[in-house]
Amino acid sequence: MTAHRVNDLFGNPDSLREKGIPLYIQVKKAIQSAIAAGRLLNGDVLPPERDLAKYMDVSRVTIRKAIDELVKDETLTQRQGAGTFVSERVEQPLNHLRSFTEVMRDRGKETTAKWLDRSLGIPHEDERQALQLEPDQDVVRFYRLRYADGKPMALELATVPSHYLDNPFAIDGSLYEVLEEQGKRPVRAFQRLRAITVDDKRAQLLDIPELAAVLYIERTGVDKEGVPVEFTRSWFPGDSYDFVAEIHDTH
Repeated sequence: MTAHRVNDLFGNPDSLREKGIPLYIQVKKAIQSAIAAGRLLNGDVLPPERDLAKYMDVSRVTIRKAIDELVKDETLTQRQGAGTFVSERVEQPLNHLRSFTEVMRDRGKETTAKWLDRSLGIPHEDERQALQLEPDQDVVRFYRLRYADGKPMALELATVPSHYLDNPFAIDGSLYEVLEEQGKRPVRAFQRLRAITVDDKRAQLLDIPELAAVLYIERTGVDKEGVPVEFTRSWFPGDSYDFVAEIHDTH
């Protein structure tokens, strides 16, 4: 990356000499200003640390500390072997029941998936309770890594009673669209959210550091008769989503 390009992004390096303010804070502000001004867009890769250090005439330790601060507050995200990127955050309302495919399609993103498991079997206890099933009733499970524009965005494990959908290979894209064709699309859902850390296997799939925080959501979707038709567990990278909800005063 040329010095001219770095100058376009971050301005004159002489401006990073404000007295009384640590250099890493000044570097951090320069990166934040470039993002706020639209010179760095969501998903853009940051110049290499060595180029930034050379151009800004500071140590790589200073650059790394500034970047670490921005990763911590989720302005930037790091992908092993690929570099440091401006975080791409998806705002997803919690008061609208939409599938992953529909949410991303509305944002102009192309969705793909990597199948990790598709199976027919006896429900586990949490699935049996959520779906109000008898122990001997079968379920179909769909476990996949969801991508948007080639970026890992969610791990999703969906369970559906087999009397609604008995073929594990019937789903290619949106589960909700297939359920809608059968008149069993969820119209309401009960969701439980919490922040957790993920193990190494899930971290590798989501391309995030081991023990990184993710948002874990359990959702039970019910049809228009109030019968549970899906139980879905999802793991969302913390640097990719803002979940928002409209709240009303009940008084």
